[in-house]
Amino acid sequence: MEEPPPTRRKVGRAAAAAVVTAVLGAELILGWRSLADALTQLRAPHLGWLGAALLAGTAAMQSYARMQRRLLRSAGVRVPLLRHVALAYAAHSLSVTLPGGPAFATALNYRQMRRFGASPAVASWCIALSGILSAAALAAITAFSTITANGAPDWHTFLALAVAVLIAVLGARRLGDLTAVTRPVLQLINRLRRRPADHGQDRVQGFLDQLRAARLTPGNGAAAVAFALLNWLFDAACLWLCCMAVGGGTISAGQLLLAFCAGMAAGSITIVPGGLGIIDGALILGLIAGGIPTDVAIAVVVLYRLITLGFIIGLGWLSYLAIRRRTRAAHP
Repeated sequence: MEEPPPTRRKVGRAAAAAVVTAVLGAELILGWRSLADALTQLRAPHLGWLGAALLAGTAAMQSYARMQRRLLRSAGVRVPLLRHVALAYAAHSLSVTLPGGPAFATALNYRQMRRFGASPAVASWCIALSGILSAAALAAITAFSTITANGAPDWHTFLALAVAVLIAVLGARRLGDLTAVTRPVLQLINRLRRRPADHGQDRVQGFLDQLRAARLTPGNGAAAVAFALLNWLFDAACLWLCCMAVGGGTISAGQLLLAFCAGMAAGSITIVPGGLGIIDGALILGLIAGGIPTDVAIAVVVLYRLITLGFIIGLGWLSYLAIRRRTRAAHP
């Protein structure tokens, strides 16, 4: 007699759990000595270096907030820095801890920028350009670290991101003048949908007019690029200070940056919240390749992740709750 489906599912889950337990148990047995040594290193970190690492982690978040503030300021939207910082923390926490987090973070950014006074087009432009600038900054740092480590950087990716930045910056200035291009396209769409030829033209033109306000001046543009770079460099500095805190300061700057960029790149292609396991493994391998002993490398990454996944994300969720409370007070 065939076994009922619910029982079969239970047996399948039990088998999967047994396999996972066996694999984790084997890894724990094989790596116990390194893990025990790492915990010993982690038990007594240098408090001065640890405090500096915490400051570097918060400086990274402030840099991202300042980048977005500069972009909005170029469109005439001026908001106190504290509100930008709270939004940066909250969006970051949503992005890295929830399944599908980037979508939730984008929605939060858009809603808050609209409340800051940005038009729909400017808010969308700012969010898109923030992401492009951040990716381009990481690509630039990766190229630099590869050169210092005597490797061959991926210039194609870097150049593609640089072109995307130029398109986002210069394109926003020109889109408002594309009525002659958008009108025939809209008329064709309306003909297919059996609508009046000018249906929706006012909304399209309004959106394009809003984009004309996004004129990134050289000063604000240079500042935004600098803050995008500082966002990653302060994060990498947090990792280096964690090395110093547990006695792993022998790695060179180039090797540390290369390990850091490898970890961040690995984290960008995983759907696991926070890149758990993926980022950690890439960072540990990169630090070991840079000459840090295995036990020290594990301790460094554990401490770094405690700061970035514990302290920073904890502040982010507190910021999110504060934003929710402010929003509810303003719209009861």
